[in-house]
Amino acid sequence: MFEELFENKLIQVLVIFIVLDVIFGILGSIKQHKTNSTIGIDGIIRKIGMLFSIAGCVILDYIVEIDLVFFLPDAIKTYFGRIGIASLFSIIYCLFETLSIFKNMIRCKIPLPSSLKKYIEKLLKEFTNEVKGDEIK
Repeated sequence: MFEELFENKLIQVLVIFIVLDVIFGILGSIKQHKTNSTIGIDGIIRKIGMLFSIAGCVILDYIVEIDLVFFLPDAIKTYFGRIGIASLFSIIYCLFETLSIFKNMIRCKIPLPSSLKKYIEKLLKEFTNEVKGDEIK
C-alpha cells in the first residue's frame, strides 16, 4: 500500500517541488534580509501537513480504488498509472508549490518574463494575502 508513496511519479514531483520551494524560500529570505524562524517553521508545518494528507489519500485510494481519469488515453495512464485521490491532490499541491516557487524566485530577483511576473502577482493577490501593493512579501 505505501509503495505508492515512493513509486507514484506525481508524488515524487510534489516532493521535488517542496524541496525547491524550501530552497528558494530560504534564498529569498536571505536576499531580503528578512530571515524569520516563525515563518519558516509555519511553512515547514504546512509542507509536512501536505505530505501527511497525501499519505492519507494513498490509504483512501487503497480502500476505494477510484480512477479519476478513466477518460485519458492509455499512453498517459500507462505512464502515470491509476490517477486516484492521492494523485489528484498531488497535482493540486504541485500547482500551489509552483506558484510559491515563482514567488520566491521573484523575491530572489531571478529574472522572469514580466508577463509571467505580473500573472504570478495577480494569482497571489487572488489566492493569498502575500502581495501588498506592488511588492511580494
